[in-house]
Amino acid sequence: MCMKEDAMKNRTLKPGYNLQIATQNQFVLAYDLYPNPSDTRTLIPFLNSNDLFHEFNCIVADAGYGSEENYQHIIDDMEKIPLIPYTMYRKEQSKKYKNDPKLRHNWHYFEDLDCYVDDQGVQFSFSHYNQRKHKTGFEREFKVYKADKVQLTPELDKLVLTPSGNQRVISVNQVWDYYKSKAKEYLESDSGCQLYAQRKIEVEPVFGQMKRNFGVRRVH
Repeated sequence: MCMKEDAMKNRTLKPGYNLQIATQNQFVLAYDLYPNPSDTRTLIPFLNSNDLFHEFNCIVADAGYGSEENYQHIIDDMEKIPLIPYTMYRKEQSKKYKNDPKLRHNWHYFEDLDCYVDDQGVQFSFSHYNQRKHKTGFEREFKVYKADKVQLTPELDKLVLTPSGNQRVISVNQVWDYYKSKAKEYLESDSGCQLYAQRKIEVEPVFGQMKRNFGVRRVH
């Protein structure tokens, strides 16, 4: 795995394992080791490895664990509350993101026609469904929208194609959008905001104790 301990900061690959811990009041309640470096893919097997997690109403973690598969498992399968931001959560709160007309989230959507209209007036109509399979076997379903070849004006017809001459296409994952809205709802609630703010003083000191005082910098 890429390690952060190199003096030259070149992230040299070295043998190691991904240590996952669950804490409460700075006590380690559970831990496990994984061979993959991605935190996202460790959450579900870690939650399934110990019945202890069913005793808690909320699962709190940082943005490295926010994914459609993880949200679905916590909300639907475990019936718990995920206080886990997704990667773009902080950026989406910015004024620049909310006012960027080129982002699909800021386009007009017409539910009766099932189509989007971008900031320039180009209409994208639903074309077909597309599925993508993750390494874990989890399948994500997307709705593919294509820019209509015939627009309202000749000027808009010229905006249908990309600079390379291909028809403009967007993919929309409505399930992912739903789980992100649920995550935002939980995180922005009064209780959720307080619990997530506590994460830094909950788990980070435990890792600090292990790394600095116990010298556990890498698991072989």
